Amino acid sequence: MAEVTLRDIEAARERFDESVVQRTPVERSRSLSEMVDAEVHLKMEHLQRTGSFKTRGASNKIREVVERGAADRVVAASAGNHAQGVALAATNAGIDSTIVMPENAPQAKVEATREYGATVELRGEDFRAAMDYAQSLTEDDGVEFVHAYDDPAIVAGQGTIGIEIHETMPAVDTVVVPIGGGGLIGGVSAALAELDPEVRVVGVQAEQAATVPESLDKGIPASVESPTTIADGIATGSISELTLGLIEDHVDEVVTVTDDEIARAELLLLERAKQLVEAAGASSVAAILSPDLDVAGETVVPVLSGGNIDMSMLQTVLTQALTERSQLVRLRVRIEDEPGEMTKLSGIIADKGANIRTVRHDRAVDDLRVGEAYLVFQVVTSGTGHAENIIETVREEGYEVERVA
Repeated sequence: MAEVTLRDIEAARERFDESVVQRTPVERSRSLSEMVDAEVHLKMEHLQRTGSFKTRGASNKIREVVERGAADRVVAASAGNHAQGVALAATNAGIDSTIVMPENAPQAKVEATREYGATVELRGEDFRAAMDYAQSLTEDDGVEFVHAYDDPAIVAGQGTIGIEIHETMPAVDTVVVPIGGGGLIGGVSAALAELDPEVRVVGVQAEQAATVPESLDKGIPASVESPTTIADGIATGSISELTLGLIEDHVDEVVTVTDDEIARAELLLLERAKQLVEAAGASSVAAILSPDLDVAGETVVPVLSGGNIDMSMLQTVLTQALTERSQLVRLRVRIEDEPGEMTKLSGIIADKGANIRTVRHDRAVDDLRVGEAYLVFQVVTSGTGHAENIIETVREEGYEVERVA
């Protein structure tokens, strides 16, 4: 099995062009520090050019390809971050790139990949189909495939984050890293294992896409056939022998987090740290907030791995998080279906200082009597206490009301 060493990672950093791969900041979060009783410093890799750590691995791999004279065109398969990293790195190195993306890839990511200079081909309904087609393109001479994580050069490039963390935070106790295919944590853990073996490296996966716990149990890479999670950046559904070996050798612990926990972490980062990150990037913060990971009294660095969030996904995440915090509630009120009832109820809710986002009539419901209807309000509140006060006020006005979401 190929190994990745600190020497490989340092060589990767020497290959970087600073106009493509930037050294990203590490900043303390006072709010998170107070929440977990630790010193929390965020590694802001979402501020990397292309918005993701993927640029590091792609740049190292493609520079290596150019040095070897191995190809004049590279091919990759990706639904987003890897695509943009490969496209930018290839254009910067002066070689052509073809990126195969699933037909349902977000249009914004497709356009961004093209803007970085790649030829984009849309093939297949999912990532696996795109991958199969991309690999078929490498049968021609002068073409090399750039895998998202199953490549020592890719892993070494990602590992440069570990060097930067050590240089910026030499007294760090725990580093928390999202895991998809394992290239990021493989590289970071390999670097830290040599720079400071006392550092605890913790990996985090989305619960519905968790391949590593089973892989560690079995000793071989395990896969999830159809991972379903809001954290699409770490929903690879598999890891490789290379990355599993690095995890076995250098990673101390792996935890899983739910989509609800990830959504809460995304909203928290936006509100308190003023950082917009994608779900995969927020998973490291979800981990330190989880009861499954104790970081109290430590200096801890969660890696915010990416910030390329699709706006429709952001809306979904925010809606989920706001609903959980009772800042967005849906109330169903039984009324006599007469003129003026909607106006009266709207006034009651408005008088309590809440904003009605939507309202609809439901008349075709089995438990309604003739002449009755339900009004379903989606209401923006300041939180649980405010929502409960509105519900109680509506009841005091003689209405039957229940919260339905």
